[in-house]
Amino acid sequence: MNRGVNPRNIRVAVFPGSFDPFTRGHASVVRRALELFDRIVIGIGFNGQKTGQMSVNERVSRLRRLYASDSRVTVEAYDDLTVDFASRHGAAFILRGVRSFRDFEYERDLADINRRLSGIETVILFTEPELAYVSSGMVRELAHFNKDVSPFLPEVPEE
Repeated sequence: MNRGVNPRNIRVAVFPGSFDPFTRGHASVVRRALELFDRIVIGIGFNGQKTGQMSVNERVSRLRRLYASDSRVTVEAYDDLTVDFASRHGAAFILRGVRSFRDFEYERDLADINRRLSGIETVILFTEPELAYVSSGMVRELAHFNKDVSPFLPEVPEE
């Protein structure tokens, strides 16, 4: 099994998600994970059967601007299995954020299947309590009703 080992022994984690939108909770996970990993690849999963608020290209562009000053973070879209995406990047870990027990059960099942498929381990960081109620779905709904969502999103530099 390929365990995502890379030749320079760099600890690489893939942080997958739709990130529609990428919230302060997601940014918190990345910030805290940079204490554990040498490099993080944010993978924006593309599912042709789902339509998002923003296009995948817009999400990639926004996140690249957000992390432009940190060479340890890269951002790419992908449309295959997360374990295959992780393997292409030499990642031995999949990074996930968990807000609740319900999230934990779902993530545990994904971690088990990903480990069985590829040997890649999942590392879970629990959401900081002050951000636990923030979800992409909640932000999308608030935006749909023209509410100010800026308190829930990281400030992204303009192009």
